[in-house]
Amino acid sequence: MIRLRPLVFLLWAILYTGAVSAQGVTLPDAHRVQLDNGVILIVHEKHDVPLIGLKAIIRGGAVTDPDDRAGLASLLAGLLEKGAGDRSAAEFAESIDAVGGSLSARADLESITISAEFLARDADLMIELLADMLRSPTLDAAEMDKLRDRQINLIRAAKDGDLRRLNPLYGTAFLFDEHPYGTAIDGDEASLAKITHRDLRGYFADHVGSDRLIIAVAGDFDTASMTEKLTAAFADWEPAAAPLPEIEPPLPIEGRRVLLVDKPGATQTYFWIGNVGVDIAYAQRAELDIANTLFGGRITSLLMDELRTRAGLTYGARSVLLRPSMPGYVAMVSYTKTESTVAAIDLALALLMRMREQGFDEETIASGKNYILGQFPPELETASQLAGQFAELDALGLDESFINDYGNAVAMADSETIRSVINAVYPSPDDLVFVILGDAELIREDVARYGPVTEMAITEPRFRPEAP
Repeated sequence: MIRLRPLVFLLWAILYTGAVSAQGVTLPDAHRVQLDNGVILIVHEKHDVPLIGLKAIIRGGAVTDPDDRAGLASLLAGLLEKGAGDRSAAEFAESIDAVGGSLSARADLESITISAEFLARDADLMIELLADMLRSPTLDAAEMDKLRDRQINLIRAAKDGDLRRLNPLYGTAFLFDEHPYGTAIDGDEASLAKITHRDLRGYFADHVGSDRLIIAVAGDFDTASMTEKLTAAFADWEPAAAPLPEIEPPLPIEGRRVLLVDKPGATQTYFWIGNVGVDIAYAQRAELDIANTLFGGRITSLLMDELRTRAGLTYGARSVLLRPSMPGYVAMVSYTKTESTVAAIDLALALLMRMREQGFDEETIASGKNYILGQFPPELETASQLAGQFAELDALGLDESFINDYGNAVAMADSETIRSVINAVYPSPDDLVFVILGDAELIREDVARYGPVTEMAITEPRFRPEAP
């Protein structure tokens, strides 16, 4: 369960066949209706196979967790699968397995998402189970305790294992600080330990309701009939008790600051270096995707080529873009032997400066375009994929042009526009947040060169240092 997922589903849904061209893909039409209570239904017929894919999104997610109760949305998502309506947890699971269906829930930064796939003949069961999950989940206290304790133990185990899994959690927490985007989706040891069953039930009442719900279905059914069934299941549902919080966009950090997370005895140093980036609706995302692919988004990227292949300082280095509904982050992430900490970080910074100053030549850009458009799988083929795209676009307030125009935008990007985007989005080396996990006794003096250092022990039960 330890993960870092943006709210927002980065929507890499571009169907492309062949080499780079100006041709993209057209998202098929769907029937959309909003019920009087706020529920949005999106319905699309697809009769090639007798399947139905469903995606239900409850807007909110981890950003609605109380400040000291991070992980509430995640626990709720897990409990939605543990019994609902008249079915116990076992009976709920057996109902799905008996017909060969799938039904799961998860929390993200800005949503709770339910995904389902059933045979067309079992459409009524699918709708019944979904309605029970959302409207009358059991929310069993014992099941909640098991999920909460399991997540705490997973976090503790990760601190004794591969720190690459924790790097982004410390990074976002330190960068965004008290902003909701700094929330650990699955919580931390301290926040999870505070969550009670009463908290969970209150959160469900406050943040799950008709005004938050988007349901998209695609597959082998009749549009009118499916719309009627979904309307019957949800038209009389009440809105959530609390409004969605109004969140201000996070601001980039000026200057430098360093978080050193001490793990005594560590033989490697893990680093996350970044700043606030852009949102999902960024107008020049095609140019940004090309730049990020070339900088650290593929095995032959600049970061991988220089840090791994040429310098031999690491086995992996990448650049990461988190793009939720408001500006997320852009970061460089890697790890190295303790004794080469400074060499690896210095080289990463030098490569960032090189990209900002020089950009990429046309030949390299052409390879990046081919990589992007050639790597996209046909993610608009299956019923489940279509349902997911319809729901995600609606949740983000995006229209079909987000998909339909993307291929052309990638094809038309040139070195000048890409370089302008690089300098607009990727931070100056003078304005960076450094999160460094390793043996502080061995690297403390070395990493002080990167800015004022805040130090915390990896055994502390949270992902950011306590406020003084």
